[in-house]
Amino acid sequence: MPELSHLTHIELDDTGLPAPTSDVMRERKVALFDLLEENVFGLATRGDVVPPAGPYQLFISIKDRRLVLDVRTEDGVTAAEFHLSVSPLKQVIKDYFQIYESYVDAVKRLPAAQIEAIDMGRRGIHDEGSRQLIERLEGKINTDLATARRLFTLVCVLHMRG
Repeated sequence: MPELSHLTHIELDDTGLPAPTSDVMRERKVALFDLLEENVFGLATRGDVVPPAGPYQLFISIKDRRLVLDVRTEDGVTAAEFHLSVSPLKQVIKDYFQIYESYVDAVKRLPAAQIEAIDMGRRGIHDEGSRQLIERLEGKINTDLATARRLFTLVCVLHMRG
């Protein structure tokens, strides 16, 4: 595996998507902040092609029901662009939305013990989505589970309808 680098800039393109709610915006801001604070990110060598070294900028969007990851070097030169089907992630994204909504509702009205139980389930689904995302990125992008978790959050944010 080539030496891993990191991300220094991330942008989400939500053009054409419904306006995000305050909850969605909060999730987005936290995920972006956490991801930029600490991440492991590197482009995989593909065949004989050695990718440009990082650090990188990442532009994430959904186009034609595909996840687009536009990776650029620090000076803005395109290093790689990946178009991934979201279909393999659809069920885990749906499950995450359902438990996320339960969690948000629980925080407003349930005791701490019940909130903790729902949060454990939410984290489990989040981890599953992160592992699936790592599988989808195999041979393209090398990352760790913590970075994949935050990237999965951003993928979910792009799917949230408010």
